[in-house]
Amino acid sequence: MSSFTKSAQQWATFARSWYLIDARMQPPGKIATMCAIRLQGKHKPIYHALSDVGDHVVVMNSRHIAFSGNKWEQKMYSSHTQYPGGFKQVTATQLHSKDPKARGSVLLQDHQGGFQTETLVYYHRHTGSLLMQIVKLAVYGMLPRNLSRRTMMQRLHLFPEDDLPEDILLNLTEELPQPREIPRRLNEYSQEEREAFPTLWTPPEDYRMK
Repeated sequence: MSSFTKSAQQWATFARSWYLIDARMQPPGKIATMCAIRLQGKHKPIYHALSDVGDHVVVMNSRHIAFSGNKWEQKMYSSHTQYPGGFKQVTATQLHSKDPKARGSVLLQDHQGGFQTETLVYYHRHTGSLLMQIVKLAVYGMLPRNLSRRTMMQRLHLFPEDDLPEDILLNLTEELPQPREIPRRLNEYSQEEREAFPTLWTPPEDYRMK
């Protein structure tokens, strides 16, 4: 005989949850990894490769992403119109500026990283151009390459800012922590914290900057 607790547990397992991820100052690869796991349903004990048990993922602040190192100029995205001479390549900066939903200032993140070039091919049947956001391309490349990928991408909701529709806010069940901690700016520290910070060298009173 089933009890209320078991029924609630089964409902929580089989129901589609809505997860919220803040992409401000976060690398697209880390965000795409979190999205791909929950879109496929790999975080559930009932996961199976042939079963569609994934959840919805809402990503806000997608226009404020950050790359490490110099990947804004080194990372390349490719497209082809399927016609001779239709091969095009753009950098991450050019793609981010062309995207109408992500148009704005590009945020950089200081991090040690070597030269890395990744090519993601996406073809649009009408214009043959790169119309998807960087985050959406990263998630698309991490999902399995089968017919279920289109269904999983329909459960991915991207928003350039933190303004979410009311119906989306009512469906949210959990906000996932950011994969990387955002460093604070100098103006975000209080005067007491600045004075308590250890100094390596105290200049003399008659010291003059050249």
